[in-house]
Amino acid sequence: MAGRQIPTDGAITLHRNDLPDGLDFGPRVAVDTETMGLNPYRDRLCLIQLSSGDGTAHLVQIIPDQPGGKPADCPNLRRILSDPSILKIMHFARFDVAILQHTLGITVGPTVCTKIAARLVRTFTDRHGLAALCREMLGAEMSKQQQSSDWGAPELTPEQLAYAASDVLYLHMLWSKLEALLVRENRRELAQACFDFLPARARLDLLGYEDPDIFSHRA
Repeated sequence: MAGRQIPTDGAITLHRNDLPDGLDFGPRVAVDTETMGLNPYRDRLCLIQLSSGDGTAHLVQIIPDQPGGKPADCPNLRRILSDPSILKIMHFARFDVAILQHTLGITVGPTVCTKIAARLVRTFTDRHGLAALCREMLGAEMSKQQQSSDWGAPELTPEQLAYAASDVLYLHMLWSKLEALLVRENRRELAQACFDFLPARARLDLLGYEDPDIFSHRA
């Protein structure tokens, strides 16, 4: 059962603990997360943002059943994120996939990652953050002012909701442009191999194999 829905500015809808029954994002959905930090074991998942690319965003606030308790079951959200027929578009998918798999107990896929794509084809720059890519490739300015705010607060501010929504509203357009560059540079197949590996890379991170990196030659 989905939680309470809270309309914000018309383009953003906040849900408590799950998506409503019957919500259809189509064959592609942009996905992002907000957490209390960058350690998936220590820092809890607070918010999951989704957009079908139509200019609207659905935000799911994950609220534990008690302080330090377990998150809600989120059956509708879990179904969409693990559905093999729905492509998930992410930026820095390595982290998002890991925190979603750890918190919801699912394998997230299939996925594409705009950060990986950008690093494969935009080798002329080291600016691969989402804000930089949106500015340089889409002409869209994104504010990162709320990036390090308290996402675990019981009530999120309008500024937090707007920031969270912006992280998914541009991903469809950004992926379209990056995919065209991958094809142009004959790296689309290589990118797909990287994307397919993301659930396994996330499991390695969750097992602590970020350091030491098992792919490193270091003894």
